[in-house]
Amino acid sequence: MDATPHPQEPAVSAVSHPARDADTRVLAAVMHTAFFLLLGSSVARFLLRHPGEPRTPWIIALGTTLALLYVLGPALGAAPTLRRLLWLGLVVAAWVVLVILAPSFAWCAVPLFYTALRTLPPRAAIVLVALLTVFVVAAQLKLSKAFDPNLLLAPPAVAALATAVFVHMERQAGAQRALIDDLIRTRRELAATERREGTLAERQRLSMEIHDTLAQHLSSQQMLLQAADRTWDTDPATARAHVRTATGIAARGLAEARRLVHDLAPPELEGGGGLADALRALDAGPGIEVRFHLEGAPAPLPDRAESALLRIAQGALANVREHSGARTAALTLSYLGDQVVLDIADDGRGFHEPARAAGQRGHGLPAMRARMRQLGGTLTIESTPGEGTVLSAAIPLEHTG
Repeated sequence: MDATPHPQEPAVSAVSHPARDADTRVLAAVMHTAFFLLLGSSVARFLLRHPGEPRTPWIIALGTTLALLYVLGPALGAAPTLRRLLWLGLVVAAWVVLVILAPSFAWCAVPLFYTALRTLPPRAAIVLVALLTVFVVAAQLKLSKAFDPNLLLAPPAVAALATAVFVHMERQAGAQRALIDDLIRTRRELAATERREGTLAERQRLSMEIHDTLAQHLSSQQMLLQAADRTWDTDPATARAHVRTATGIAARGLAEARRLVHDLAPPELEGGGGLADALRALDAGPGIEVRFHLEGAPAPLPDRAESALLRIAQGALANVREHSGARTAALTLSYLGDQVVLDIADDGRGFHEPARAAGQRGHGLPAMRARMRQLGGTLTIESTPGEGTVLSAAIPLEHTG
C-alpha cells in the first residue's frame, strides 16, 4: 500500500501556455489588421493624388500581389523555414518596388518590422529592419517639399524603439520558458522521489509489522510446540498447556495477518459501500460510457474476493480504453446462488483468436487469471471482430466461504 500522495503535473507547459499563446494571437491580429489598413490607405492616397497616372495599373497589381503574399504568411508558421524565408523575401521585394513607384507605401513597413523580428534571428532581423527604415526615410524625404529633420530622425527612432522592445520581450519570454522547463523537471523529479520514498517507507512499515507480529507469533509457537514435544511423554499436562498457548498465539497471528491483508485492500472498498458501489464508481476515461448492472441478492464476500473482482474490472476497463476503440462498456455483477460472476462487455473492435490475442496484451490478463486461480474461479474471454469483447470472471461462493 503506497500512502504517499502523488503530486499532479503542473498545468503550465514550456511548449504551450494558454495566456501567452492568446497574447501572441492578439498581437498578430493587430499587426495584420494594421498592415492591411496601411496598404489600403496607401492605395487610396495614390489614386486620389495621382488620377490617371500611367503607373496606376502597376501600383494596383503590386498592391494586390503584396496583399496576397501577406495572406500566405500565417499558413507557413512562425518558424524560420526555407519557405518562410522565401516568403519574407518576396514580401519585402514587392514592398520595395511599391515604395520606389509610390513613396506613400513606406509606412506599410511598420508591420513588416514585426514580421521580420518574428521570422529571422535577432541580428538578421535588425539588419532587415535597418534597411526597411532607410527606405522609409528616403520615401518620406521624397514626399516632403522641404527638408524636415523630423522625417530624417523619427523613423529610425521609432524602428529602434520597436525593435528594442520586441527583442527584450522575446528574451524575457525565452527566460520564462527556460524557468518553466526547470520547474516542470524539478517537480517531476520531486514527485518521483516522493513516490520512491513512500514505497520504501511502506515496505519498511510492513516489514516491521510482520516482524513484530507474525514473525514473533510464529517464533513463540515454534518454541511452545518444541517444548510440548519434549515433555509430551513425561508431563502430558504441561505439554497440553503449551499446545493450548500455541493455539492462542496462532489465533492472534491469524488476526494480525487478516489486519495486514485488510490494510492492503483497494481504497475504493474502504468506504463501506461494498463491491457494487465500487464498481458503479469506475470510469473508463473520456468518450467511453460505463454502465453498471447488479443482478441477484448480494451475498457477503471475503475481502480478497471483492479486491480481486474490483482489480479485474479496473484492468478490463483499462484494456477497453487503450485497445478496443469502444464507446460504451457494461459491468454486470451477478449473484447466482452458488457463484458470483462479473461480466465486462464493450462494443469495440474485438479481435481474432482470443487466447493468443489476450496473451499479447501485456501482464493484465495473466494477472487476472492468477487472481481467479487463487480463488478457485475462472476467467473467460469471448470476442468477435467488429462486435466487441466480453470478459467474464466467476468465483464459487463455496470456495470464497
